[in-house]
Amino acid sequence: MKSVITKLALPLLALAACVSSPQTVVDEHAGHAPGAADAATQLTASPRHGEWITVSTGPGDSVRAWVVYPERRTKAPVVIVVHEIFGLSPWIRSVADQLAADGFLAVAPDLLTMKNIAGSPENPDGQAARAAIQTLDMNDVHRQISAVARHAMALPAAAPRYGIVGFCWGGTVSFEHAVRSPDLGASVVYYGTSPAPARLASVRAPVLGLYGSDDARVNATVPPADSAMKALGKTYRPIFYEGAGHGFLRQQDGREGKNLAAATAAWPETISWFRTHLGR
Repeated sequence: MKSVITKLALPLLALAACVSSPQTVVDEHAGHAPGAADAATQLTASPRHGEWITVSTGPGDSVRAWVVYPERRTKAPVVIVVHEIFGLSPWIRSVADQLAADGFLAVAPDLLTMKNIAGSPENPDGQAARAAIQTLDMNDVHRQISAVARHAMALPAAAPRYGIVGFCWGGTVSFEHAVRSPDLGASVVYYGTSPAPARLASVRAPVLGLYGSDDARVNATVPPADSAMKALGKTYRPIFYEGAGHGFLRQQDGREGKNLAAATAAWPETISWFRTHLGR
């Protein structure tokens, strides 16, 4: 194994604020998460067991979730996979499958379960999901994520530790969950906005942020969070990938190879972060 140094690309004002620290040892043998174009192939070819479950999250309230079990002899840490604004798509399920391939018990909750989106659960309508997600109460979202995590950690194949990873809207949720959950073991944020600096004092989990350099709306929220996390003595490591855009892990065929390069570099960082902070 060896450390991998990732190039940062930021406006000059932000560059001084966003220094990656601490470093992790990147496992270059970690798998490669599929892009949207490869999701169906990943799911069809996977030798791992995936199944739908329903988790009660409160009176009259439940969440459907896709669970993928790793092929290993020992109990696995849990990773909650938070979907984008497009809902629990086949691509999100393929990402969960890759997390299981890398040794984690992966659980992707459908946070739009109660919205009855057309095409759910296998292939929800993206536009309907996008509209419905704007109506969610974030208190409910985090209550449901915590309930799903507790359920997953109680499974016979699971270790009693969990992390969270999310993409776009789900990335924002993943950082916010670190604010709200004292039991969270690690958070990975893919191109999601950061919480307001004044709200970061409660963060306990180490947070890894993975961003495309050409994503000004999201990236503008990183330097204030980075400064606040440093002042508070919290662990936050933002990494920016040169030339990549928003949604680079899903859209790996975009931006003339820059998104693919970012996805290829970011996934081993993700796996190493979880292995470092959750265990193997």
